[in-house]
Amino acid sequence: MGLSSPTEAEASATEAQSQTGASQTGLRRSMEARHLVMIAMGGVIGSGLFVSSGYTISTAGPLGAVIAFLIGAVVVYLVMACLGELAVAFPVSGAFHIYAARTIGPATGFATAWLYWLCWAVALGSEFTAAGLLMQRWFPDVDVWIWCFVFATVLFTLNAISSRVFGESEFWFALIKVAAVVGLIILGGAALAGFHPLAAGEYPSFGENFSTPDGLFPNGFTGVFVTCLAVFYAFSGSELIGVAAGETANPGANIPKAMRTTVIRLMIFFVGAIVVIAATIPYEQVSVDESPFVTVFSMLGIPYAADIMNFVIITALLSAGNCGLFSCARMLFSLADEGHAPKAFRKLTKRGIPMVALCVSMLGGLASLISSVVAPATVYLVLVSVAGFATVGVWMSIVASHFIYRRTFIKNGGDLSTLAYKAPLFPLVPILAFALCLVSLIGIAFDPNQVAALLFGVPFVGACYAIFYFKYGRRRSLKKAVDA
Repeated sequence: MGLSSPTEAEASATEAQSQTGASQTGLRRSMEARHLVMIAMGGVIGSGLFVSSGYTISTAGPLGAVIAFLIGAVVVYLVMACLGELAVAFPVSGAFHIYAARTIGPATGFATAWLYWLCWAVALGSEFTAAGLLMQRWFPDVDVWIWCFVFATVLFTLNAISSRVFGESEFWFALIKVAAVVGLIILGGAALAGFHPLAAGEYPSFGENFSTPDGLFPNGFTGVFVTCLAVFYAFSGSELIGVAAGETANPGANIPKAMRTTVIRLMIFFVGAIVVIAATIPYEQVSVDESPFVTVFSMLGIPYAADIMNFVIITALLSAGNCGLFSCARMLFSLADEGHAPKAFRKLTKRGIPMVALCVSMLGGLASLISSVVAPATVYLVLVSVAGFATVGVWMSIVASHFIYRRTFIKNGGDLSTLAYKAPLFPLVPILAFALCLVSLIGIAFDPNQVAALLFGVPFVGACYAIFYFKYGRRRSLKKAVDA
């Protein structure tokens, strides 16, 4: 088991590193709290909310979808509380596997790193595919794969310039999507309350669609159970604050602030949006072929609102892909920095960009090219489920790392009052988060649309452990993770 808490020397080194504005690895500490918040919001608000929420409503029913998203919001809070303490203690870029390596063991750190890379590599494909599907509204004769290629080129360029450009572009990308969610909640909520002067025909009142012909839970409570993974995928990206910790100025102050702000906003935006959508659209009429956001604005009757919303959603999907590509590249860089990936991934440009890692990470988007030719809507759900599996696996690693970190910190005589940030209600928070994540993985075994995540994800994790033990040996530690 590796180190579980930073020593005084490490704390001093971290502080000195923050003051000089440059990290030990060469990545730049150039992002502020507002960048962290928008990066997390940008990574979260993507196809999981704008597109696959339709699948959640159709499977779980209106009330079931709201419950599933409430569960997701609670789990995100629990995970972020654990992550906040770890990220402040170890502000290292691409740090998830560092947490696991220092607390659980080097093999788990190795598996966590590759699992998170898989999460966003596959998510890139799902974001590009979803954006390509939405482009069909205006260009039905243009193949989806062409749009996937165009979007991939744009995002690669943004990430290749500098982390500052990435942070600024993501800040504005995220503002657009946040405006879309707020607009849906306000306008859709007003329409449900009876104010819909432009709507054609009758408009449902609040609560009308929650009572379906098949009851409150048309597919039984099992529908809620099996959609939890898709909902967790919708919330994936909140943990990007931890990935960007190594490029954050004054992490001790900015990370906790960003954590709190992100969790509060996500709870309001996600739950509020899903309530409006579920109350507006009959559950049997939603799918992944059209964004529920577009459907709601079409029903409101606002001129060109559906087209504007379609554009905004595509922008939002690209924003999520932007965050995913950033995360993938930093994770490969961090792996290479510890000797667990080719050394070429450590190479930085003059602007501090891990260019080789960035190029390889973009290969994950190729899945979107393949899926767009085969069966975009069907393969999209498979990509979402695989990315969801990887997300939940990483979350379980984070909360387990926090549990062991805190216990060892106390066992070694550590004073909790010295921690810049500490998660509340220990050990309930990490234990509850781990249990809920585990239940979501069990649930997808009962959903034929998502079971592929288990069939692919479990062997992938097993292969990571096998490769580590075969190549690096049972007793070899992540030296740089321990000495960082």
